[in-house]
Amino acid sequence: MPTKPSRARRMVRDGKAVGKWNDAGVYYIQLTADPSDTQTQPIHLGCDPGKSYSGIAVQSAHFTLYTAHLVLPFQRIKERLGAAVIKNGKVIKNVRGRALQRRVRRGRRINRKVPFHLRAHRQKRFNNRRQPKLPPSIKASRQMELRVIKELSKIFPITSIVYEVVKADVDRTSGRKGAKSGKGFSPVMTAQYWAMEQLEAIAPVIKRHGWQKDGNGTSQIRKHLGLIKCKDKKAQAPEAHAVDGIALAASQFTRYQASQSDSMDWVGSIDVTPCQFRVITRPAYFRRALHFDNPGKGGTHKRKGGTVTPWVFRSGDLVVGEKAGKVFRGWVGGYTKKAKSVSLYDHNWRRIGKFVVSKCTLLRRSNKLCVA
Repeated sequence: MPTKPSRARRMVRDGKAVGKWNDAGVYYIQLTADPSDTQTQPIHLGCDPGKSYSGIAVQSAHFTLYTAHLVLPFQRIKERLGAAVIKNGKVIKNVRGRALQRRVRRGRRINRKVPFHLRAHRQKRFNNRRQPKLPPSIKASRQMELRVIKELSKIFPITSIVYEVVKADVDRTSGRKGAKSGKGFSPVMTAQYWAMEQLEAIAPVIKRHGWQKDGNGTSQIRKHLGLIKCKDKKAQAPEAHAVDGIALAASQFTRYQASQSDSMDWVGSIDVTPCQFRVITRPAYFRRALHFDNPGKGGTHKRKGGTVTPWVFRSGDLVVGEKAGKVFRGWVGGYTKKAKSVSLYDHNWRRIGKFVVSKCTLLRRSNKLCVA
């Protein structure tokens, strides 16, 4: 259970515990002997899922224990799979050339001098009009939320997981006046029930609706707690999405209902306190893009992507590098063999610079997460 930092330091100093870091960026201590008591307090986790960003918070009755802002890989997976990126009605990056290159490679290996039924045409693997599987771009986002929640459940005795159920009105056929034109769906709605089924293996899942008008909706609880919501969804701050996670978890401690005087009022108490905040992203290297699509001179393919380097480092490793008397901390994203250097990136996968291998120190092996 959570304890005071001073007590945790004394236990590590006296050899009664060992300090460790988990993949979600939480420092915790592991006891080396049996605890004096196994009693725990109710701790609830709130998850506010989104298309590109999600908010997660761990809350007890008296303390806010953890908050996180997840940058989901939705857009990046779509680009990787060959979908066009459309913003403000304009195609800013059409990556359907990937599909075109694939067709060119198929045509290159087909021997057209033999009869048609003997050619190396790939047969269809499934009827893509009736496939029950989830789209990879949406599934990757939900799997990232599951990964972080699993890591938190290893160190927090989570009593329940409060998951916000989204009901976006995007289809004109619904008959609502405010519906958008055309047919469509929300990427958040697609896999939310699949995600809740997966979360049931960790702790009981409680569904909450953000649009509830009975006073127990996410926005009503957030306003009751005095939490400020930021309109900029891209902002990597607790006010963007983590506050919704706090409101969801707080719904298990306070509720708007009839009191003893038969009047509607808030029942129960909860304390929201300052706590650690983490921004979690995924490294943006391409593990399986081992070479460029088209060969260069001589029919050789130039290397592209991959995780292995000629040295001890791999792509995604957390490294400390020194350059010009300054120390930088980042994740390995590439290397130059001739210069014997590696490229370091920050958690948003913006390049920090090149660093000589001899002046780099490995902090942690890649765990497929970048926590800042």
